[in-house]
Formats: sequence, structure tokens, C-alpha cells
Amino acid sequence: MSSPGSSGNVIAALASFFIPGLGQLLQGRVLMAVFQFILAGALWFVLLGWLVHLWSVIDAALYRGR
Repeated sequence: MSSPGSSGNVIAALASFFIPGLGQLLQGRVLMAVFQFILAGALWFVLLGWLVHLWSVIDAALYRGR
């Protein structure tokens, strides 16, 4: 199980830093990954994509597995 600060979460957060949702995909959370990727892409057109991008990194870093 992953806990905040574990090496798996750090890798996921780094992946999400480069592509929003990639870290969630590495953690096996496909729906959240697709949601964040599409939302970030749509909001980059109005210059608010950085918010979703940042949310994606923080979400991947703080995720706790079930």
C-alpha cells in the first residue's frame, strides 16, 4: 500500500509534473487520470490549466491506497 511520501508516490508525483494524470495512471486510478488529463488540456486554453496540473501533482503525492 502506498502512503504519502512513499517512493511510489514520489515517482507518481514526478510523472504528473510532466503530464497531468500520468501519476494517477501509474497508481492504477484510470478514471482520475483521464479526468485530470482532459480537464488540464481544456483549461490550458484559458490559461488555468496550471491549476489542474498542480492539483494532479499534489493528488499523486498524497494518495493513500486502500
